[in-house]
Amino acid sequence: MNTLTKQNRNPLSDWSVESWQRKTIRQQATYPDQAALAQAVDRLSTVPPLVTSWEVKRLKHYLAEVQRGERFLIQGGDCAESFADCSSPIISNRLKVLIQMSLVLIHGCRTPVVRVGRFAGQYAKPRSADTETRDGVTLPSFRGEIVNDNDFTEAARVPDPQRMLTAYHHASMTMNFVRALVDGGFADIRHPEYWDLAWVKHSPNANKFHELVEKISESINFAEILAGRAINNLSNVEFFCSHEALHLHYEQALTRQVPRQDGHFNLSTHLPWIGLRTNQMDSAHIELLRGVQNPVGVKIGKETESDHLVDLCRTLNPHDEDGKLVLIHRFGAENIETHLPRLIEVAQKANLKVIWCSDPMHGNTESTSNGYKTRRFENIRKEVEMSIKTHKVNGSHLGGVHLELTGENVTECLGGARALQEADLSKAYTTQVDPRLNYEQALELAFAIKDFYRS
Repeated sequence: MNTLTKQNRNPLSDWSVESWQRKTIRQQATYPDQAALAQAVDRLSTVPPLVTSWEVKRLKHYLAEVQRGERFLIQGGDCAESFADCSSPIISNRLKVLIQMSLVLIHGCRTPVVRVGRFAGQYAKPRSADTETRDGVTLPSFRGEIVNDNDFTEAARVPDPQRMLTAYHHASMTMNFVRALVDGGFADIRHPEYWDLAWVKHSPNANKFHELVEKISESINFAEILAGRAINNLSNVEFFCSHEALHLHYEQALTRQVPRQDGHFNLSTHLPWIGLRTNQMDSAHIELLRGVQNPVGVKIGKETESDHLVDLCRTLNPHDEDGKLVLIHRFGAENIETHLPRLIEVAQKANLKVIWCSDPMHGNTESTSNGYKTRRFENIRKEVEMSIKTHKVNGSHLGGVHLELTGENVTECLGGARALQEADLSKAYTTQVDPRLNYEQALELAFAIKDFYRS
């Protein structure tokens, strides 16, 4: 009886940063040199953190407001970061897209926005198989640049633990540049020209956005005239980072205790999340993230059983905190009306504290006749619309969206403002793994979300 009482009082009494190694380990690389792996983990355990505990706690506070319907969450970025993408134009273009989308939603939905970029750590990717075969040659699968290289050669595909350190350094450079941009007034509403992307200056969506900014600027000028002084805090916004906590040795090494703070923090990112392929209750990924103080995301879908949802929520939010758990649902436009109401009802009956976030990307993936993996913008748009409506009908609310997008001039998703067709995909299909929304499509989706909420 005493043992049970003690465990109920402290649900993390049996947790440690290494306890995941006693669970079922999925989606991990097999390193041929275990000594080199241990050395890399030891070195990572001593480097400065990429984020701070107070930033993590501030994000959790904002997510509690999202949970109550007082803010909206935009979580977006690349499906898989490349080391080569650690450059100022690519990083700043991602920020431009997120800033523009958030401004559309702030103005249209009349609510503050939490901006979370899928960057500075999205270097690992899940795979459907451990190996890949081409022309009779079988090699380890490409698991992201934190593990190995995409070139289909034996040397390139060998998992190299030193890549974890390389990933850390690229993540550090990315975060440093993001912080410098934000602190330097990059997001100043008085200078929207900072956010323009040259390749879309003639886009209808860009023109629509500039009209919106002009309207906001006029309102600010009028308010300043009435007040007789400048309005402060218009030049800075807050950005947080997130990535799938897939590579467990990397995440373990950057999970630390912090002076004058209780518990452990994953200081590789503000918002780590768990994918659909690793969200089983016996999963090592669940075990590692159930013990951190960070807010945590987890993917759910049509496969998610009712009991499993309750177990996930109570395990990943052991102290029943507000702003702690983001349920990222991915169903596909055709399935959402069938499956989402059931999970909403389960969460309500169990009195679970969760933030509902729509991932309209992964459930709508398909392959074209010419061999490209793609997504149709209309299906993405429809899933977001049906998410908003379904939550409202069932006495809940959609707290945010989780998107794969880029600020580059890519042609990876069909449809949208330029009505991209299958024949257009080959023009600029550059993704390493999943197709992403380009700027025009992302901004078009932001305007659509605004219209959904207003209606």
